[in-house]
Amino acid sequence: MRRKQDLHTCEFVEELAITQGEPLKMSTKQSIALVIGAAMSALIMSPAFAAASPAPGVYKAPLNSYGQPDLEGTWTNATLTVLERPKEYGVRLVMTPEEVKKIEGDDAKMYAADAAPRDPKFKTTDLPHECGKGFSGAGCGYNFAWIDPGNNIMRVNGEPRTSFITDPADGRLPPTKPGVVVENPYLHYGENPENQTLAERCLSSFGYSAGPVMLPLLYNNNYEIAQSKDTVAIVVEMVHDVRIIRIGGKHRTDGVRPWMGDSIGWYDGATLVVETTNFPEATALHGAWKELKVTERFTRVAPRRILYRFKVEDPTVWDRPWSGEYEFSPSKGRIFEYACHEGNYALSGILAGMRADESAAEKAKVAGANKTAEGPAGQSVGKKQ
Repeated sequence: MRRKQDLHTCEFVEELAITQGEPLKMSTKQSIALVIGAAMSALIMSPAFAAASPAPGVYKAPLNSYGQPDLEGTWTNATLTVLERPKEYGVRLVMTPEEVKKIEGDDAKMYAADAAPRDPKFKTTDLPHECGKGFSGAGCGYNFAWIDPGNNIMRVNGEPRTSFITDPADGRLPPTKPGVVVENPYLHYGENPENQTLAERCLSSFGYSAGPVMLPLLYNNNYEIAQSKDTVAIVVEMVHDVRIIRIGGKHRTDGVRPWMGDSIGWYDGATLVVETTNFPEATALHGAWKELKVTERFTRVAPRRILYRFKVEDPTVWDRPWSGEYEFSPSKGRIFEYACHEGNYALSGILAGMRADESAAEKAKVAGANKTAEGPAGQSVGKKQ
């Protein structure tokens, strides 16, 4: 039985064979030679030798009927890798095989444990306090049957990455400027329907799935790309969003700020370049929106891989830009409608619960004021006894 790392190597070898126009059926010696060659190529392209990027001339992306690089298809960015690098990795961009094995192995163990038969009378309090993926306690009722965040570390050009962010070197967001406030989206939670998050109102995805920057979530990390002569549409499964990119267009000047910003694009050789501005405050990216500019680059680097690179700039929020990359891989099957319901049918219950809390707080306040007025042992304050 081949290990996951071996499977990734074999997939890389298959892609290499395809790009060279060779049949996939090879002798044992040929296979061994290709594997060794692929391994040496990966070593040469590691950070110890050079920055990781697709080698020029190795793969030539197919063109569509408009002469554009063909990016169409259904893709996914589901992965265990996260945007910001955990601090224990420091400035190290690539994981060791041992680190990959542990992270992917621990994830597989969690899924196996969750899939094991369990007494239907179990309560969430009977489950482990920490049940993985950031859930604990009552949140463990949202088990792995409902989620699909990915089971593998993200590979870029075959390298298992510690984070999406590659610049700054520590893989983390640069510090915000003094005075910049990142508003808590739950600050006015429950006050009225308009104060609920956009995701709860089914207006946009949880997190930043549609982007830009397009980032994976707990589930539904699928995208369908469709191209025409002057438009690229990206259907985002979470939450039935469609990004419209106007090829050769100009940014709007009418003051309108669409949910996912205003995206224009152009083709730079084999790469689709997308520039997005005019973000609304409601979909701010880590506090940035008014002067936010996101530049994305989509490059088909293999039959089953799209390299996605991004650069984020907002001089009012950060002193410097930050950037990163990951790879899309083919999704299994087509995208079906994400049928979102406000608050999972519970928006009225959420608002009613907040009104009940407010009523209880007001009663407690009145009761406290009356007790203070009566004084000790029920005696009225200010009266002779």
